[in-house]
Amino acid sequence: MARDRHRAAKPRVQRAAVAVAALFLLLGVLGFIPGITTGYGDLAFAGHTSGAKLLGLFQVSVLHNALHLVFGLAGLVLARSIGGARLFLAGGGALYLGLWLYGLAVGFLAEHGTANFIPLNNADNWLHLALGFGMLALGLLLSERAGTGGRLDNPIDRP
Repeated sequence: MARDRHRAAKPRVQRAAVAVAALFLLLGVLGFIPGITTGYGDLAFAGHTSGAKLLGLFQVSVLHNALHLVFGLAGLVLARSIGGARLFLAGGGALYLGLWLYGLAVGFLAEHGTANFIPLNNADNWLHLALGFGMLALGLLLSERAGTGGRLDNPIDRP
């Protein structure tokens, strides 16, 4: 039997989660394409020694690209439900804010040390800050009433 063509569109939080997940999948794939990734011959599995840069700006490694791919796939799976979409966006945003702080600490203490295993550079750090706030905002602000699990709270209902 054909599916109902008049089915309601997915809530905005789910659509946003799919878009962000697709972005991460795209970044993960692009990180493996010579030309889009400069210094492709210097692409290392992990660590600060990787000389490859996505778009000539963001330092990447095989591990870094693989993490983008896994994160994007997880986002697509989680975006199938409203709660999962919120978790992916808000939780992923918080994770990326933590990664921004980690990148700042690594850059401040020892950019070329073993702690910089992903690897991260200044461009990555500021991108992670923007992704963190953006994802967190999408996860928290796009949810509206859908999927709250109960009725909305009115101030008059409180004791």
